[in-house]
Amino acid sequence: MAGIGVPVVGLVSHTRKVQSLYKKALRTLECWYDRRPAYRYQAVLMRQRFDENRNIKDMRVAKELIAQGEEEVFLKQHWQPRKFAKSPGGVAYEREVIPPDWVLDYWHPLEKAQYPEYFARREQRKQEYIQLWEKKYGKPNPKDYHH
Repeated sequence: MAGIGVPVVGLVSHTRKVQSLYKKALRTLECWYDRRPAYRYQAVLMRQRFDENRNIKDMRVAKELIAQGEEEVFLKQHWQPRKFAKSPGGVAYEREVIPPDWVLDYWHPLEKAQYPEYFARREQRKQEYIQLWEKKYGKPNPKDYHH
């Protein structure tokens, strides 16, 4: 029973392909129809097209239908598709840069004095991390320092 729980990379089921195609088709319709009633009407027609081919048992025919559907979605894609703001390609993607933790080491002591409990706990945790690192990897060799 080896391999149970280990995901197989690159293998996508037919059901997942159909679901993905349906979602892409709806997103494409969403780009073309900006008025909600018009979009919903087209979405219902799209759902009807998917439901017509729901009970096809022959996988060769089903594969051909998926290939045709993907080609149709590709050919009908919008010239400027909508993107969610924080998704890749969106206007706010990676806009908020989260500063790394080491930036706090360069705070002025007067700034650190405003948050004494936080910085006391932070220094304690830094020492614990250093001890854990030295326990796992050993103390660093002073000759390896470049400064």
